[in-house]
Amino acid sequence: MLAIDVKDLRKQFKVQKNREGLSGALKDLFKREYTEVTAVKDISFQIPQGEICGYIGENGAGKSTTIKMLTGILVPTSGQLKVNGYVPYKDREKFVGGIGVVFGQRSQLWWDIGVIESFQLLRKVYRVSEQDFRKRLDNLVDRLDLGELLNRPVRKLSLGQRMRCELVASLLHNPSILFLDEPTIGLDIVVKTEIREFLKDLNREEGTTILLTTHDLQDIEALCSRVIMLDDGRIIYDGGLEELKNRWSKGREIQFQFGTATPLTKLQLLTAGLDVTWTMSEQGASMWLPHSINVSDALGMVVGGADIRDIKILETNTDDIVREIYRSGSASASAAATLLEANSAKQEAEAEEPEKETSLR
Repeated sequence: MLAIDVKDLRKQFKVQKNREGLSGALKDLFKREYTEVTAVKDISFQIPQGEICGYIGENGAGKSTTIKMLTGILVPTSGQLKVNGYVPYKDREKFVGGIGVVFGQRSQLWWDIGVIESFQLLRKVYRVSEQDFRKRLDNLVDRLDLGELLNRPVRKLSLGQRMRCELVASLLHNPSILFLDEPTIGLDIVVKTEIREFLKDLNREEGTTILLTTHDLQDIEALCSRVIMLDDGRIIYDGGLEELKNRWSKGREIQFQFGTATPLTKLQLLTAGLDVTWTMSEQGASMWLPHSINVSDALGMVVGGADIRDIKILETNTDDIVREIYRSGSASASAAATLLEANSAKQEAEAEEPEKETSLR
């Protein structure tokens, strides 16, 4: 059974146009003008049970609008969607018992009362028995180390403490699907790591399906094997994170610093037969490798023939890849190939510059 099934989903909004000046404000009182904005444009995807899927995009791409439709907060303009077999905006009472939701910039806890009292109120909202509630709460409190926080008012919690409490609140009724919208926004690296580890354990031990939207791509790398990428309301990529890296990565760069002068021609001769590109700089030399070439093989060919003082290996990170995809407007293989050809031509041009062929230390 699919956890989430979306087909041709669309959401349009009417947005009021405010005219300038006093005369414009008076006109708006009697005759308002609207413009139509399409936030989500006929998207389709399926998420099986037990998967952790990253849902990413720039601000205004339609991520939060999609999450709000999937959780029943918004009604779609057109299209079909089912979550746990229910249509969210039609079967709300039955539907909400199977989902948990955390909005990083919104709270489901009551600001002026103790955390445990908020949990008790949520227990009644979700109609969880006292016995099941206690068992579930004890487990979650122990795993997220919340013991000392239960009797504090929510307003006296730090952001990291509140976010851990938000996670517990969303999981008290043992949902099978967890929607996370920017759950680590504003958190320090220690708390982010704790939350990531907790989510991985939750998915592995309980099979909880997780749909995660975030601008922090380290969350995606730590948790998700699959990524859905949204741009201007449309899906431009839906597939594995590793496949995305392999398709768009510029390859790996190995930076060398030499103890004695080593000309470019010698370096090219040492790696003859390998599909690598060399560039020279004042600091040393860089060798660019496609992912198809083993790093240890390439290093072995250079180490025996040059006096190497230092080596640094650099990978194209996910932030750079996603930035290039948005810049190109497509995540297709052809767009990736065009970009990689341009980068390769640039590297070869740099390597052929006469002044770069001098020996360097």
